[in-house]
Amino acid sequence: MTDQSLQFPRFYVTAPAPCPYLPDREERKVFTELKGPDAKALNEALSRVGFRRSQTVAYRPACEGCSACISVRVLAREFRPTRRMRRIRTRNRDLVVHVRPPRVLKEHYVLLKRYLAARHAEGGMADMDLREYADMVENTPVETVIYEYRTAADAEAPDRLLAVALSDVLSDGLSMVYSFFDPDAARRSLGTYMILDHIARTTAMARDHVYLGYWIEESPKMAYKSSFTPFERLGPEGWYRCES
Repeated sequence: MTDQSLQFPRFYVTAPAPCPYLPDREERKVFTELKGPDAKALNEALSRVGFRRSQTVAYRPACEGCSACISVRVLAREFRPTRRMRRIRTRNRDLVVHVRPPRVLKEHYVLLKRYLAARHAEGGMADMDLREYADMVENTPVETVIYEYRTAADAEAPDRLLAVALSDVLSDGLSMVYSFFDPDAARRSLGTYMILDHIARTTAMARDHVYLGYWIEESPKMAYKSSFTPFERLGPEGWYRCES
């Protein structure tokens, strides 16, 4: 007799740990493993209730006494860029985007290490080695792609890798798993540009959402996410629309 309980995911809760975003707070996460023939469908369903994917695990915050982490997604087909965003798009019109399978390239890893050293030297990923990076990129049970942003090569100079985005393809849009860029190209605002590019790609696919992960109102590092309007936040009653 088949054990029917094996068809349902099992959820676990992590032990409390220091919150990486808000001082003097602790974080906990509820998570489940994405495996088997239903991994893609499970990831889709969990994405709609605020879970994020990391390798073969889907997780979301489950912190005691704190609900600061809010899932946000851009309404891609209704999005209208601000004047600043239009300038950023123009500033980066020389870039060529390559869509690649989720495979490790050493050039990507070198760029990631430069990015982490410059932007997140105290973060938990700062010491990531090549094997750990390979796990992040290649260990995926769902449809995942790499968007690679390069300058165009010409007779005077070869192309130059400036940014990389690891993203999941969902039935309703794109979920940005992780992105990084050249810290020496600050004037290009590459983080914003990659989101703009994902919005354009989602619209071209006739899909609705770009999932940006979690937004924390008290964290200045996450303030940029609320500028991509209109967007939706996930609350106790479900997703609700925000204009600013």
